[in-house]
Amino acid sequence: MKDLQNVRNSINAPIRSQGSTSQFKRRFMKRLLAVLIGGMFLDGYILGILGPATGLIREDLLIEDVWIGLIAAAPLFGIFIGAPLAGWATDKFGRKPMFIIDMGLFLLASAAQFFVTSGESAVLQLVIIRLLMGVAIGGEYSIGWPLLSEFSPPKLRGRLLGVTMVAWYIGFMCAFIVGTVLHDLGASWKLILGSSTLLALILFLARIGLPESPSWLITKGRQAEAEAIMQRYVESPDMVQSITAEIDLRRLQEAEATRTDTALPQGSFSMLFSRQYWKSTLFTSGFWFCAVTPYFAIATFADDVLKQYGLAGGWTGGVGLSALATAGVITSILLIDKLGRRILTVPGQWICAVMLLVIGVWTQAPSVVVLALFLAFSFFNASYSMLVQVYPAELFPSQIRGLGMGFAAAISRVGAALGTFALPWAISHIGMGPSMIAAALIAFAGAILSQWLAPETKGKSLAETAATYSH
Repeated sequence: MKDLQNVRNSINAPIRSQGSTSQFKRRFMKRLLAVLIGGMFLDGYILGILGPATGLIREDLLIEDVWIGLIAAAPLFGIFIGAPLAGWATDKFGRKPMFIIDMGLFLLASAAQFFVTSGESAVLQLVIIRLLMGVAIGGEYSIGWPLLSEFSPPKLRGRLLGVTMVAWYIGFMCAFIVGTVLHDLGASWKLILGSSTLLALILFLARIGLPESPSWLITKGRQAEAEAIMQRYVESPDMVQSITAEIDLRRLQEAEATRTDTALPQGSFSMLFSRQYWKSTLFTSGFWFCAVTPYFAIATFADDVLKQYGLAGGWTGGVGLSALATAGVITSILLIDKLGRRILTVPGQWICAVMLLVIGVWTQAPSVVVLALFLAFSFFNASYSMLVQVYPAELFPSQIRGLGMGFAAAISRVGAALGTFALPWAISHIGMGPSMIAAALIAFAGAILSQWLAPETKGKSLAETAATYSH
């Protein structure tokens, strides 16, 4: 008890000089949410910025479409590497240090785009740099979302996590706007791609000084620190109750382990496939894979896709699809903590699968019908894709929450990279109709999986959601 009181005193002392404790806690939540929103904005930005720069890269480096596809897919392959690696590291070493290290990597990689040399090695340099940016973004998923979920009240958790996803779509859309404006002003492709560097610097500085997650501290047996941080930063009574319950449970587990002379289980990769958590792993990974694969392929090359159907590209494709996607995410954010998760997850996938199938089969459809279907697909796909970061944060326990999130993100990026890399080839070799039918089959697979496994977690604490779904 003396150790607990000492930790409390050392952590709470600075608050007394900062005015109202309640105001301090609210400012902290706003800051945490802001830096996570910025990270997701950057993710969407670096993936969306390639579209306006593609023509300049092709002309300057004299490369074919297959290399453009590889450059576009490089960040996605990076996420495949970075998400599970950072998930393992954040579960082992903590959310706080990894949160700063991750954005530092992104900052360095983003700035390196300005220094890509000309010549035959330029493409390889660009692929490696954007691969590293993808590694950092993968870390953002498996560090940031667990951290936010572990500070968010159960009644607001879905909404707060969803707000970060809005930033992804806004980042994707803003990238197209910024890239197009810079292109029209005569900027080089290096300046267009490197335009993410300034925001990365701001976010890196803003993350310094954020606290560690109480839930992570509890998994390491550091209950005194967890309780002190909870008292300093957590305002919601529901969240205080949730963290307190975790502390009490940990103490009971430690007492039982001492009595039976056994070691407490530590988080490990094998836990993802254990009898307790295999459903969480299968559902979160498969759902995310099927949600993003069609969208990434269509949105990244929206200009080329729409032109195949006789539609004008440019602003209609790049901004229109992203704007409808943003509207879809906002709609889900407003409804998720009222209607629940499952109703926003399952029906939309069936709708998107049918729409893609219609586009693929009805090859002679009027252009206005095709455009309406693509815009509607973007809306509904984004409305259920908002759940891809909510479910992993809720269905895995604290000791493997980062790893579970990272693994699901890695699997999803296999699909996103596959779609982004394969679509230009598919359009040229098998045609747009069969390509859209293939996308529809992926959407149907996601709908079937969610119909089977998607749970309802509305209003439950993290301990409840993980325990309930694992049995």
